[in-house]
Amino acid sequence: MNDYDAVIIGAGHNGLICATSLARKGRKVLLLEAQDRVGGLGATREFYPGFKATVAHSIGHLPAHIVSDFDLDKYGLEVTSEPLNMIGLDKNGNHVHVNDNGVSGVGKEDNDAYSEYSRLMNRFADTLKPFWLKGIPDIDAGNFERFISFGHMGWKLRRLGKEDMREFFRIVSLPTRDLMDENFNNELLKAVLSWDGLIGSALAPRSPNAAVLTLLYRMTRNYNGLRSHIVPKGGVAGLIRSLEHAATAAGVEIRTSTPVKRIAVEGGETGLSAAGVEIDGGETIRARAVISSADPCRTFLELLGARHLEIGFSHRIKRMRCKGYVAKLHLALDDIPEFKGLDTPMGRLIIAADMDAIEFAYDDAKYGNFSSGPVMEIVIPTMYDSGLAPHGKHILSAHVMYAPYTEPAAVDADAKTDFMNRTIDRIAEFSPGIQKITLHKELLTPSDLEHEYNLTGGHWHHAEFSMDQMLMMRPTYEAGQYHTPVDGLYLCGAGSHPGGDITGAPGYNAAHRIMAGKKGI
Repeated sequence: MNDYDAVIIGAGHNGLICATSLARKGRKVLLLEAQDRVGGLGATREFYPGFKATVAHSIGHLPAHIVSDFDLDKYGLEVTSEPLNMIGLDKNGNHVHVNDNGVSGVGKEDNDAYSEYSRLMNRFADTLKPFWLKGIPDIDAGNFERFISFGHMGWKLRRLGKEDMREFFRIVSLPTRDLMDENFNNELLKAVLSWDGLIGSALAPRSPNAAVLTLLYRMTRNYNGLRSHIVPKGGVAGLIRSLEHAATAAGVEIRTSTPVKRIAVEGGETGLSAAGVEIDGGETIRARAVISSADPCRTFLELLGARHLEIGFSHRIKRMRCKGYVAKLHLALDDIPEFKGLDTPMGRLIIAADMDAIEFAYDDAKYGNFSSGPVMEIVIPTMYDSGLAPHGKHILSAHVMYAPYTEPAAVDADAKTDFMNRTIDRIAEFSPGIQKITLHKELLTPSDLEHEYNLTGGHWHHAEFSMDQMLMMRPTYEAGQYHTPVDGLYLCGAGSHPGGDITGAPGYNAAHRIMAGKKGI
């Protein structure tokens, strides 16, 4: 008899959600985490005595269904702040503000254009919304589920009406540069509105592919009915704690500081099947199903081993684009940072004067160099929860683009330090006193993220958002519906549909897909 119905590798938010979904349906679930804490990129790190931060510094579009289904409010999830506006910072204090109600700091023509742009983009986002929280059927699966799912998608698109449907198909693969130039004149506004299509990716404004589709993905409503980002009490770690409490209440057994060495397989008449996992130290844990929230490259090439895979499949995994391009800057501050033209540093503060600034920053990185003119998103999480730092102190958290992944053996410590100082100098152009109040600073490059979080390439989303790595092709065909070519082995992480960010959708979808399958647990 198997020890567990399911053993799940990795206790990030997707692993926690998948485990809880299964346990609430009566399955015996073991959740294994290599680190000494759960949460993955949402876990709390004390980067300086008394100063606690997370790599993910806000929650963008956590589905309402997950919050209500898991009773996360009951388990401690608490949002006391207003949604975060996006603020495009201008050196002279003439900032552009974007929120759910509209845009300010621009001329009347752009203001009017934003109303129509927002209406149309929100309509497109709402049309796609139902397909993020459900499994996408295999494109060549000739079954009733496939017919219903694609029929539903076609019906939703048809309901847009002829003109809007034509516009949807026209813009969905446009470079964000084209989309913004078509609609607006203000360069700072264009940069701000393009940001959510680019952050966390190896894309720039002129890149064709999936930036607009990614933008629509991130415009999906979150649990409080708003599209803007939020910072819960306790930061993103507050959400992680509520998920951990929900998991243990459902009966999930969680073991931290327990790295998985390999996925155990055994042969059968129909081929190989996953039989459990071997952890560091040699213990083998048997289970009817092994579910990995680790990235696909690590899952298939390191934990399973390419020798257990058909060569074409393993080659597709090896060719996945999964090298990160975003660095994380944390500053421990002695006081509230002051930004020119802002009464308080609330919201998501964007430093990118125009789309050319983003493009030029990307040009450096695509040739393997840290950007000479970094662009970034800044949040001051202690403005929403003072408990993240000692009394009267603050934290600055920034996502900095573009910082290309470097193989560990080729990391240049001096180049990294120069990039960190260049990034802080850039912030000082908008917050002149920032260096004087900085007590400590750290920069986590994609290489650092790979090392600390067992994240191949240091990519937030485990795999690039692109047309060939999205929907039923995420991460690749034969593994796009959470199952894999090895019986009993499944995926539930950000490398699966619909993708990354703090949504929990891959973990939620995977659990329900696994339970509903012909060989489900």
